[in-house]
Amino acid sequence: MKPEEFYHQFHLWLVENGQNYVFGIIVFIIGYLIIRFVKMRLRARMARNSVHSALRPFFQSLTIIGMYVLLILTVFRIINFELTFLSVIVGSFGVAAGLALSGTFQNFAGGVLILMLKPFNIGDDIVAQGQEGEVKSIQLFYTVVMTYDNRQVIIPNGKLFNEVIVNINREQKRRIDFELKLGYIVEVDQVKEIIEKGIKTFPAIIHKPAPLVGVIALELDGIRFTVRVWVNTKDYLNTKIKLQEKIVKDLREADVKLPTHHLMLPGT
Repeated sequence: MKPEEFYHQFHLWLVENGQNYVFGIIVFIIGYLIIRFVKMRLRARMARNSVHSALRPFFQSLTIIGMYVLLILTVFRIINFELTFLSVIVGSFGVAAGLALSGTFQNFAGGVLILMLKPFNIGDDIVAQGQEGEVKSIQLFYTVVMTYDNRQVIIPNGKLFNEVIVNINREQKRRIDFELKLGYIVEVDQVKEIIEKGIKTFPAIIHKPAPLVGVIALELDGIRFTVRVWVNTKDYLNTKIKLQEKIVKDLREADVKLPTHHLMLPGT
């Protein structure tokens, strides 16, 4: 092509499309400045609203990337750039990536929901996925739990959020429940009096709501007594162990006949 012809074709193209490209460049510059302003404001807003530190980079990146994609698509539309082929490539890649990373996305979504909804926090004692222990760390993809026998358990957030989670110490008080079974030869009032006296010797036991001691069931081979007392959550296990031991000792000292089997039954 001769220089004169090239210049003529370029002149025609410039006359026909030049203003679209100039307008597209202006829109891109304005959009870029707006995105930078939003990025700064978004960081400050999340800090003021106490958004979890692990979520801030995710929300910021998601918002800014989404705005950039929208800006680029808008500019392409202004300059009449054909997006059909590009759309097919991006769509195919997205489907393939989604299938390959479905489990990862599930864990990621579970982590985001845990950090937002806060069914538990770091330091809480939880029971989940057959594990019981203290939450040491909450990441976007997994949660670290340290069991009471000092095992570190890493639980994927996808499984964790979609199953039952028992938060042991979310509430300040817990009720100790246990039962004991005695023969029909015992005096019910005597047994209740011994247990109630034993309960009064524990300062950790809360008396509002009041402790409950009584007959919970009459069975063919004996009388089943129930004991229910309230304590602060941090005192639960130690108080339960010591209270059960004291009741057994006090009953023996009072010559209350104890069965040789099926003595203590944990409450449900």
